[in-house]
Amino acid sequence: MEYIKLYNGVQMPTLGYGVFLVSPEECERCVSEALSVGYRLIDTAQAYQNEEGVGNAWRKSGIKREDLFLVTKVWISNAGEEQAAKSIDESLRKLQTEYIDLLLIHQAYGDVFGTWRAMEKAYRAGKVRAIGVSNFQAGRFFDFVHYVELKPMVNQLECNTLSQQTGIEPILGESGTKMMAWYPLGGQGTDGIVKNELLTTIGAKYNKTAAQVALRWLTQRGIVAIPKSSHKERMAQNIDIFDFSLSDADMAQIAKMNQHDAGTIDFGDPQFVKYLIENYGCGYDVETLQVNALQKESVEALARKAAELGPVMYFIDTAGASPNQANPEHIVNLDMLGTGYAVDAFGEVMAEGGAG
Repeated sequence: MEYIKLYNGVQMPTLGYGVFLVSPEECERCVSEALSVGYRLIDTAQAYQNEEGVGNAWRKSGIKREDLFLVTKVWISNAGEEQAAKSIDESLRKLQTEYIDLLLIHQAYGDVFGTWRAMEKAYRAGKVRAIGVSNFQAGRFFDFVHYVELKPMVNQLECNTLSQQTGIEPILGESGTKMMAWYPLGGQGTDGIVKNELLTTIGAKYNKTAAQVALRWLTQRGIVAIPKSSHKERMAQNIDIFDFSLSDADMAQIAKMNQHDAGTIDFGDPQFVKYLIENYGCGYDVETLQVNALQKESVEALARKAAELGPVMYFIDTAGASPNQANPEHIVNLDMLGTGYAVDAFGEVMAEGGAG
């Protein structure tokens, strides 16, 4: 494993395991398997509703707490100094730990300054080793850092070979902020990365897959990547990237793949912001809808059903099944804008443009 050093001296692994869209029921198994193949950084969030699964998994793993790096995020419904402070204590309880290695503000809206004060206090109290933000695009990030005492140590953004985030890098550099990448292998349209001809050709030189090349490209840029998979063999493939290095020529070729530098979601879209504030300003519950009658339907049919349930984003949890063998226990409503679904090239359900 390779590490980056945050500006406060904390060492952070450059590759971790993300549990976005991993159901609470599946989370413990997935994290346990991820730990067994070598992952030590686990990325979760209050909004994912699976912090307890992460806590259960690491507690049963036998791995020393100091050898792990746990990341979670404060959701917008818990914004504000008092509520954020309570939510941090609740996350500590669910994760079964005395401290969180990295705590992020999940979205750039709501009372972010009140939330940040709570996070600063938690940091100084030893409840948190590092603090940062998530989905703070360039303008919002630039504004935020000018009004806080402790600068964010990390900004987690959508970043991959197709959305390279080169524009924000100089701005992050001014405050010593490191980048962390969600969707490091892409979301909807994942084939554009994991089956990309250029990445496949480069990978052949090193006996690596296109996905491994894409992840290595990020880590060599000093960006922390958190790929997600519910399949143990793919978890192992994704972490097996530190026995080779891409050449300068390889890095330059991949840089030409950039299509939408700042990511596929405009977090500054007024409609998106309006939706977040109106729906999460007074608290929220992630709704689980039982769909026993739909057990044998395909992912496509489930997506149509989700669209009928309202103008929000529904994610279909296949619990590791292939798209043609979907046997979901529930549809998880994470209240994103729009409706729909996406399945990646490995048959795993991804968000359609969903935010990490």
